[in-house]
Amino acid sequence: MPPTDATPPAIPAKRRETRLRALDGLRLVAALMVAAYHYGGRDGEVAKAWGGSPRHQFPVLHGYFAYGCLGVQVFFVISGFVICMSGWGRPLRSFFASRASRLLPAYWAAIILVTVVFALPMVAFKTVSPSDTLVNFTMLQYPLGVDRVLGVCWTLWAEVRFYALFALCIVLPGANRRRVIMFCAGWTLAYVIAQGAKMPLLDIVLMPEYAPYFIGGVGLYLVHRDRKDVYAWGIVAVSWLIGQHYAVQGLWHAPQAGGFSYRTTYGIVLVVTFGYVAVAAIALGWLRWANWRWLTVAGALTYPFYLVHEHLGWVVIKALHQGLHIPSYATFLLTAASMLLLAWLLNRYVENWLTPKLRTALAKPRPTVGTSRP
Repeated sequence: MPPTDATPPAIPAKRRETRLRALDGLRLVAALMVAAYHYGGRDGEVAKAWGGSPRHQFPVLHGYFAYGCLGVQVFFVISGFVICMSGWGRPLRSFFASRASRLLPAYWAAIILVTVVFALPMVAFKTVSPSDTLVNFTMLQYPLGVDRVLGVCWTLWAEVRFYALFALCIVLPGANRRRVIMFCAGWTLAYVIAQGAKMPLLDIVLMPEYAPYFIGGVGLYLVHRDRKDVYAWGIVAVSWLIGQHYAVQGLWHAPQAGGFSYRTTYGIVLVVTFGYVAVAAIALGWLRWANWRWLTVAGALTYPFYLVHEHLGWVVIKALHQGLHIPSYATFLLTAASMLLLAWLLNRYVENWLTPKLRTALAKPRPTVGTSRP
C-alpha cells in the first residue's frame, strides 16, 4: 500500500523487494560478536567448559570479546530497519505470518536440540525441568519467570514486543511516512516518561533500554526511502544519543580488581555508533557493491546460529579443549565453525521445510462465518 500522506515515496515501491545483501553480512557480524562474548568475554557456565576463566584462555582478547554483548544492540538497529521495510504496505495477517514463520521453526528446533543434548549423561550442564521446557515453546518464558532453555531468548522477548507495537501502530492502520514518524516520536516520548515515572508495567511495554535501537533502525529505513528526510535523520540522531546512554549505563562500571574485564565508556559508545553507522551506510546505498551471493547464505544462517551457539557451544568447547586438549584459540574457531555448520543444517532441513508451510497456513484467509455458498 503506497503512502497516503502528501509526500510521495522517494524511491519506487519495488525497491523494497531488492535484497540488501550487506545487511545480511552485518547480521552475521553481530551474531559473531555475541558469540565472541559468550565464548571468551564473560565468566559463568562457559568457564566450566574451558576448565577455568576465559580471561586465562584469552589473556589479551578477552577484554575485546567483552564488548561483543553489544552485538545485541546492533541486532536491534537492524531489526528496526528490516521490520519497517518488510511491514510497509503489508496487511496485518501477512505481517504476522511472516514474523511467526521466521522466528518459530528454528526456535522450536533449537529448544528440542538443546534439551536433548543437555539430557545426555556425559554432558555436564544442567537442563531445565520438563514443565519449564514446555513453557519455553511459547517464547513467553522470560516474562513468566520460567527457567530458559536458551539463554539468548530474552532478546526474542524484546523483538516480539517491538513487532506487537509496530503491528498495532503502523501495519494495522497502514504504513505511511507521517504515521511512522509519529510512531517513532510518540514511542520515544512515551518511554522517556515511563522511565521518569518508574512504572514497571510501562517499562515492560515500552522497553526504554531497547527502544532507541529499534526506533533508530526505523528512522534509518526512512532515510533509505529518502536520504534528505530531515525528520528521519532527527529520529536517528535522538535514538543514537539516548541509545549510547543506556548502553553505557548498563555495561560500564568502575575498574574492579576482581572484575572479569573493564569496558571503557568510549569503547561502548564506539561499538553502539558502529551499529548505527553500518546500517546508515547500507541505507544510503554506500555498500551496494557488497552484493555477493554468499552474504545471503550468511544472513540465512545468522538466526539459527544465534539460537544454538551459546549452550551447545559450551558442550563443544568442553569436548575439544578439555577432552581433546586442543588449544584455546583453535577451540574457539572450531566451536564457531561447528555452530555455523549446525545452523546450516537447521536452515536447510528445518527452516526451508517448515517456514513456508507455517507462513502459508497463517496467511491463508479463513472463510467468513455465515457466508452462504454459491
